[in-house]
This record gives sequence, structure tokens and C-alpha cells, in this order.
Amino acid sequence: MDRMHAGGSIVTRRIRRLLTASLLVPCLGLGLTACGSKAANDTFDLAVSASPVTTSASARNRQLLVADPSALKALDSEQILVRVAGAEIRYLSQSQWSDRLTRVVQSKLVEAFENSGRLGGVGRPGQGLAIDFQLITDVRAFEIATEGGDRGVVEISAKILNDRNGTVKAQQVFRAEVPAGGSDNGAYVAALDRAFARVTGEIVAWTLQSI
Repeated sequence: MDRMHAGGSIVTRRIRRLLTASLLVPCLGLGLTACGSKAANDTFDLAVSASPVTTSASARNRQLLVADPSALKALDSEQILVRVAGAEIRYLSQSQWSDRLTRVVQSKLVEAFENSGRLGGVGRPGQGLAIDFQLITDVRAFEIATEGGDRGVVEISAKILNDRNGTVKAQQVFRAEVPAGGSDNGAYVAALDRAFARVTGEIVAWTLQSI
């Protein structure tokens, strides 16, 4: 009995090793495929040079902090979101943002304010500004919508916080929808880019008028 038990243990250990090896091989294959597909992704950025600022308001004696934007986890990644229908979402294949979406949005907002030349200073947390106001944003939508025609949809909620007394000076939701000019990934991202440029221009103008 002892010999049979010992032999059975040896056989069991051998079977376990074989099963483990057979499971590892597919996993390694999947890992290589995942790495290969990620490297092949087209990487997209957003342009703010075309953001229209439709106001003559200036705040050269004010300094603005653009706080880290918030967003739901489904949005806040490098993947480009596609809303298929209602609550069903997917991600655009073989495409990605140049960084996590909220970081890209924050960076482009700062750039848009700098390009306006109408603020005493603008920056992000940690840059040592003696700030007067904070711009707090929540990215509610940044997606390709497919129902009713493919289009880029961007919606951002913004608050201007008086940094000296902690009160909200102004609050507004900005939204833009731009039809996609084609059915390929480049056309989808271009629609998102134009929608974001429109929203950015409105946020910059509204902020300058509010502070």
C-alpha cells in the first residue's frame, strides 16, 4: 500500500507538471500577441491650435490652475471609446491616445489658455503658481457615437473655483458633436479632435469672461 501510494504521488506530481506546462504555453503565446498588437496600434493626439476663442476678455492679472480632470474609469485610459448603443461601449481597434485621456485633456487645456495670451499665468498642480482661480473639470463624454450616424461627442463639465475663499464662481457644461467624415479610425479621431477643439475654445472664452 505504501509503495502504491508513493507511486501514485509521483505520477500525480508528473501529471500536474505536464498540465502546468500545457497551460503556460498558450498564456505565453497570448502575451506575445498582446504585446505585438499593442505595438501596432496607431497613436493619436489632440490639436488645440484651431481652438476658437470668441471673446476679447482678458485676465492678465489673474493666475489659473487647471486641476487634474476627473472621468469614469471606462474613459480614463489610453483607449478610444466607442458607444455602440445605449449603455454598450467598446474601444476603437488598433488605436490609442498618446497618454491617459484625462492627462491629454488637461495638457491641451493648459496649452489653449497659454496660446490665448490673456492670462497672467496658467499651469498644473505642482508648478508652484500663486493661483487666484482653479478650473475643475469632469470629462463626461469623449467618444465615438454610432447611433444616428457616426460622430465625435465631447462633453466636459467645468467649475471655476475662487482659490482664496473656496467658493464656486461659475459652473457650466460644454458639449459638442461633430459628424465623422469617414468610417476609418483616422476619420473618427478627427471628429473627436474637432469636437474637443470646439469645447476647449468655449471653456477658454467662458473662463476669461468669468474671472
